[in-house]
Amino acid sequence: MSGADALQPVVDDIGDHRFVLERDGGVAELVYRVNGKRLVLVHTWVPETLRHQQIGSQLVRAAIERAATEGLTVVPLCSYARKWLKAHPEATATVAIDWGT
Repeated sequence: MSGADALQPVVDDIGDHRFVLERDGGVAELVYRVNGKRLVLVHTWVPETLRHQQIGSQLVRAAIERAATEGLTVVPLCSYARKWLKAHPEATATVAIDWGT
């Protein structure tokens, strides 16, 4: 992986309701819905060729940043996002999380 690839930013594809990171010909995504003041994290998918590179982490961090900027409550329905958020409470200090039941 080149230095440029390592710095590839996560893009918020608002039209398709997903955060996207493209690297080495693969596309990883975190699909979401906005429901009023709630950012609902639906599903994270990272291609096999891109796994174990912290890409899922980058996608969830991008969602947290958007939620913080827009004053949204994060609703982690996605099992990966839920697990990641519970393991990184410092990353969620600036947003409200609705863990549901």
